[in-house]
Amino acid sequence: MAESVGVDRRIQSLIAARKSLKSSLEKSKAIGLALGKTGPRFDEIEQRLPLLEAAVRPIRADREALVAVGGHINRAVGPAAAVLKVFDAVHGLEKSLLSDPKNDLSGYLAVLKRLEEALKFLGENCGLAIQWLEDIVEYLEDHNVADEKYLSNLKKSLRGLREFQDNGGGKKEKALLDGGLRGAALDKLENEFRRLLKDNSVPLPMASPSSLGEQACIAPSQLPVTVIHKLQAILGRLRANNRLDKCISIYVELRSLNVRASLQALDLDYLDISVSEFNDVQSIEGYIAQWGNHLEFAVKHLFEAEFKLCNDVFERVGLNVWMDCFSKIAAQAGMLAFLQFGKTVTDSKKDPIKLLKLLDIFTSLNKLRADFNRLFGGAACIEIQNFTRDLIKKLIDGAAEIFWELLVQVEIQKQTPPPSDGGVPRLVSFVTDYCNKLIGDKYKSTLTQVLLIHKSWRSERFQDNQLMVEVLRIIKAIEQNLDVWMKAYPDQTLAHFFGMNNHWHLYKNLKGTRIGDQLGDSWLKEHDQYKEYYATVFLRDSWGKLPSHLSREGLILFSGGHATARDLVKKRLKSFNDAFDEMYKKQSTWVLPEKDLRDRVCQQIVQAIVPVYRSYMQNYGPLVEKDASSSKYVRYTVVALEKILSSLYIPKPMRYGSFKGTLPSEKLKNEVDLRRTTSAVV
Repeated sequence: MAESVGVDRRIQSLIAARKSLKSSLEKSKAIGLALGKTGPRFDEIEQRLPLLEAAVRPIRADREALVAVGGHINRAVGPAAAVLKVFDAVHGLEKSLLSDPKNDLSGYLAVLKRLEEALKFLGENCGLAIQWLEDIVEYLEDHNVADEKYLSNLKKSLRGLREFQDNGGGKKEKALLDGGLRGAALDKLENEFRRLLKDNSVPLPMASPSSLGEQACIAPSQLPVTVIHKLQAILGRLRANNRLDKCISIYVELRSLNVRASLQALDLDYLDISVSEFNDVQSIEGYIAQWGNHLEFAVKHLFEAEFKLCNDVFERVGLNVWMDCFSKIAAQAGMLAFLQFGKTVTDSKKDPIKLLKLLDIFTSLNKLRADFNRLFGGAACIEIQNFTRDLIKKLIDGAAEIFWELLVQVEIQKQTPPPSDGGVPRLVSFVTDYCNKLIGDKYKSTLTQVLLIHKSWRSERFQDNQLMVEVLRIIKAIEQNLDVWMKAYPDQTLAHFFGMNNHWHLYKNLKGTRIGDQLGDSWLKEHDQYKEYYATVFLRDSWGKLPSHLSREGLILFSGGHATARDLVKKRLKSFNDAFDEMYKKQSTWVLPEKDLRDRVCQQIVQAIVPVYRSYMQNYGPLVEKDASSSKYVRYTVVALEKILSSLYIPKPMRYGSFKGTLPSEKLKNEVDLRRTTSAVV
């Protein structure tokens, strides 16, 4: 029994020992696992010890150093906090500034101004905050308050800020400060500036080009006042941000296009004509008249409006800016093209008609002189000024040169043969009408002004009556040419016909004119008398001889004498018809350009021949009319004869056109070459 109890105790002891051992093993295993995890933690703690040491170092620093560092920190925190606060404010403006300025331009500009003020504050205070932070680092380093690695990181950050402050200033700095917000806002303002101009720039309405010269003054195509105020407000902000040049570029581009659109209705293709594209000045005579009207319209309406508008929009920016802006618009819109056309005319070949065209162009420019000086007188319009000055010089030199050569050109024509038709040479009709125009109301004052200027350039004097004196010399040279030409005719009848023609032309076309008044009544009367004399001699020596062929001698009718009388009538009618046919054939190509003279001469011829012929046929016609061969002797009825004689000397169409007519250049050259045969004429 006792032995059994002992065994049980030993078993229980073994079980307890086993449990204890198992428990110890589990604890040992747990401790082993814990020890395995503790190793890395010790490594981590070891790595953090320097930081912990740096963190607690101020605690180990001197009490005085710790007290002093508080003041440095307080001084740096204020500016730094203010800078950070403004940075937050800048970000708060982003939504407004990325919206469309069109919706609320004044509000948008106000927000942009706040942004500019914020950036200005940042630009001025970032440096101060950096300086205070640098002072703290320096103090910490000097008093060994902070860890070296920590101080190194602070120094590195501050060096980056300082480099940005010192080297990244200007636009780059501001862009970095606001993240490009201001640049985006300014771009939107430029786009709004363009939109306002484009939407409100409308081509100037006008009447048809044909009635342009009669058109009354048109109200300038100004922008609405509200739009101008908006443009000025935008310019103010963009100018403050150095964006003015871009605005000017936009303004010039759009307003130049607007002026060009207004000019398109005028059909200005002729402005592109080159010297080689027209044969003579007459071929572009109509364009020159248009040019004057179009130039006046462009200057007084289009460019005048742009001048005023530039002043209104840019007046707050300064005179130089808006004058420069206007000059660019004028140049790009076509002002130089107008001047170039005038220069093209001056570069064309010289002829007398060109003188009048040069005077027309000079008159147009002179009429606009005050407008030119006001609109294009500034330093910004120097290109237009130089071009205009050069054009005026060419006009004056060219006009003066042609005028002073007229006398020589007329004298040279003596060498040419007179017209075979006995008419008025183109030279005579041209020069008389031409000189009347030069002395007329339209050209006299302009030509006098041109010659006066030309003489003054050469330091020569121009007498008040010098123009008239020179014109009278030209007319008297024509007289001398007539004398030479009359002597050149081998046929004296044709010479007298020519003299009658031309003396009457001079008398008629100069009587009642300024030239005629200067020449005097005696001079005019002399030419009228010459006309009468040559007309009398011409009729006497030609048509006046025909009636003698219808003699009544030997035609006394008596019983049994009809056969003899009939033979005489036949013979005399045949002689008359042959003489008439020969005379008509000879003079059928002759011309009397002046209708009044032609009618008078034809009437005198009719009066000299027809009554005699009528009476003769009434008395002796019956003797031959019953004859079978009567048609051989009675070729003309009285009516037919009168009709033939009344239709003599009619010029062919356009053969002798007026000065306003346009004759082919070759014909003008062949009939009347008013240009020198030497190299004096281009």
